[in-house]
Amino acid sequence: MKRTSISEALASLEPRSGVTVCGWVRTRRDSKAFAFLELNDGSCLKNLQVIIDEGTEAWTALEGVNTGAAVSVRGDLVESLGKGQKWEVRAQSMNVFGLADPATFPLQKKRHSDEFLRTIAHLRPRTNKYGAAFRIRSEAALAIHDYFRAQGFYYVHAPILTGSDCEGAGEMFRVTTLPVDGGPKPESGNVFENDFFGKPASLTVSGQLEAEALATGLGKVYTFGPTFRAEHSYTPRHAAEFWMVEPEAAFNDIWDNMELAEGLIQHTVRHVIEKCADDIALFDKFVAPGLLNDLNGMISKGCARVSYRDAVDLLQKSGRKFEYPVSFGTDLQTEHERFLAEEYFKSPVTVYDYPKGIKAFYMRMNDDNETVAAMDLLVPRIGELVGGSQREERLDRLTQRIVELGQNPEDYWWYLDLRRFGSVPHSGFGMGFERMIMLLTGIANIRDVLPFPRTTGSLEF
Repeated sequence: MKRTSISEALASLEPRSGVTVCGWVRTRRDSKAFAFLELNDGSCLKNLQVIIDEGTEAWTALEGVNTGAAVSVRGDLVESLGKGQKWEVRAQSMNVFGLADPATFPLQKKRHSDEFLRTIAHLRPRTNKYGAAFRIRSEAALAIHDYFRAQGFYYVHAPILTGSDCEGAGEMFRVTTLPVDGGPKPESGNVFENDFFGKPASLTVSGQLEAEALATGLGKVYTFGPTFRAEHSYTPRHAAEFWMVEPEAAFNDIWDNMELAEGLIQHTVRHVIEKCADDIALFDKFVAPGLLNDLNGMISKGCARVSYRDAVDLLQKSGRKFEYPVSFGTDLQTEHERFLAEEYFKSPVTVYDYPKGIKAFYMRMNDDNETVAAMDLLVPRIGELVGGSQREERLDRLTQRIVELGQNPEDYWWYLDLRRFGSVPHSGFGMGFERMIMLLTGIANIRDVLPFPRTTGSLEF
């Protein structure tokens, strides 16, 4: 079946005869001699009005067609006499693919709460809000790939199964083929001897370490894939399964890293504003008033930069009473990050040179031996969007840090090899893709920018 998408039909420059459109019925209104259907096929936010006249072949197929039904309509695309729409279809014939019982179909023409829609995540893409959110998600992903290609980066794939803990936090999902009770205990005492890999295996929390290895051969690479964290968190910013964008570039220092991250944010925001104008307008009007102005401001103002030490000083002198007191050596909380981005700088801001005690082992030690060349990019509404660093390229310093944090250097033998054979200054970062979608839409809960969110106690779909 050759069909015309609704977005294409609505963008037509002239009437067209004999078009076929498909979609799900949003509303149906009946008059004595004709009926109106509003169709949406997911290609855009707007619906296409279909007029079905009594006596046509399409009229005979109308029985049972209500909100939620899936149909195809063949007819002529003609100028609409109604307000707010340029085109409509005058139907000749209609094929009904599937009906939806109005007594049990949970999506009706009214506003539903996000909490309710999470219970029917398989149906919520048919709503205006979630259709718009997932179209924006698609365009944002395309923008990210376009940006890195233009910067000369190669797209690579890091493994999802891993034997190492990149973050050192230990909050990882164990992967095993052993029976639930662990099975018979091997005489060797190694409980993983009969497991698939013969050693502990987990779902990855990051593709960074593997990306570093690839960057030492390809120069500039990035991964974009799912990552996992078994963190019992109920905050609106955390999920157990999420997507990360992680570039690594050989010969880049922390300042190059900042430019790369700031450029990525601006490019993605600009692309989505241009390509998803109607969808952004929906969120600006109904979800986060002022969103479009904020996004445009991120493009026009650029990003501020401040050292961690100076950021702590600004927070302490702000006169604001924070829930979590801030002092040098403590990690910045979301309330601190949002104050800096939303109220003090009124723009995205990159904070750099964090104390070594609150950062990972792989971050390069600064000459003061107190801070590391780490950077976090903070944005309004969200807080931290990007976290990265210049990596420690000196073998002795890296080994020392691994030991200091209570880990075994032997578990990172291949990672240390990168420092033994042709070591090079390099840097990279991780950007939580879902947080980027929250920034672009104004949606406040990460569960509502993931098609099927995985959170503590939730594995329904």
